[in-house]
Amino acid sequence: MTLNPLSNPKGVKLLCELCQKPAFVQCTRCRVTYYCGVEHQQADWLGIHEKICQLLIPLRTTQVSFLSSEEQRRKQEAEMLERREHMIELTRTTGQKLLFEGKHEQAVPAAMQSLRFSIDVHGLDSIELVPSYLILAEASIGLHKLQQAEEYLAQAQWTVVKTPDASHAMKSKLYRNWGLLYAAEGNYEEALRNLADDIFNASEQYGTDNIGTSGGYFHMANVFFRQNHMDIADSLYGRVTDIWHTHLLRLVRARTHRAETPAGVGAVAVELKKAKPESLDEAQEAEANQVLHSIHDIREQSNPQDPVTMALVCHALGMLYFLLEEYSRARDLTEKCQALMESSGEEDSELMGHVANFSQALRELPNQKEQGFLAGGY
Repeated sequence: MTLNPLSNPKGVKLLCELCQKPAFVQCTRCRVTYYCGVEHQQADWLGIHEKICQLLIPLRTTQVSFLSSEEQRRKQEAEMLERREHMIELTRTTGQKLLFEGKHEQAVPAAMQSLRFSIDVHGLDSIELVPSYLILAEASIGLHKLQQAEEYLAQAQWTVVKTPDASHAMKSKLYRNWGLLYAAEGNYEEALRNLADDIFNASEQYGTDNIGTSGGYFHMANVFFRQNHMDIADSLYGRVTDIWHTHLLRLVRARTHRAETPAGVGAVAVELKKAKPESLDEAQEAEANQVLHSIHDIREQSNPQDPVTMALVCHALGMLYFLLEEYSRARDLTEKCQALMESSGEEDSELMGHVANFSQALRELPNQKEQGFLAGGY
């Protein structure tokens, strides 16, 4: 990506997208974004700008015409609001995805953009700003800027306190980030207390066995792991695996299920009427990848190794890669899962049935891929 050096007319103040200091270079693709230098331009490009470069143009160049009719003005304002709301969702999801991938520095520009658009749409005191503060806080924890993380969390907490009807989901995420901060500081007692509050609020919002709650269990397991309380950590890792396995199994079944064609109705008509199957968003994909691989590595290094619990993780990862359309990795993990189940002597278990059906679906994949679905299903 190239940059234009700026020579601003007198009285025109252009600010850097990241630090808000005077800007001296311009993005040559959108021409509506400015930076203090190449370093901040590159950081923004890697973090979020590549995704939103062209989307920024109508947001920063379109003006509501006062010569239009009232109806036209309302329509234009509604379109602009819809664009801003889309940008909030896009930048926030991207920031969360980057956090799960361990790219804390790259998550900061995405979080800053989501915060700006949230302020534009909802105002400075809205509870809708809290998710952006939390992404910035978690990124700061990952970058070992703990004081900065605490400041973001304090701002988020103050906003939640001022909002009596703040959702349990919002409170859950706030407590989870406090737990992560205390864990990073080595204050495990406070970390566990906050993570327990996270799990309580997430359970109230989603239920005890939902992927929205599993993150609290996972981070609590990590704290017990650091304290060498392996029995408790192992139990919690097992619960996280069960939750993700159940969720992914449901998604894969929906993806591979082939509806029967009623008499007199063409197959094409049935396909057109089929509802789009539920899927994971980018952040959920990254979370599943990070969590399940972490548990897989811990299980693999444990001595003695339990083949059944290891097989469950491998099956969950295989299903995840199937949903990500990385079929070769899905097959490798499924073969590993089958070998583990055979060594366990539990070949007649429910898990082995799921694995056998999934393996069959993978074998049928090359022939059915062109049609966009798999025969048989399970």
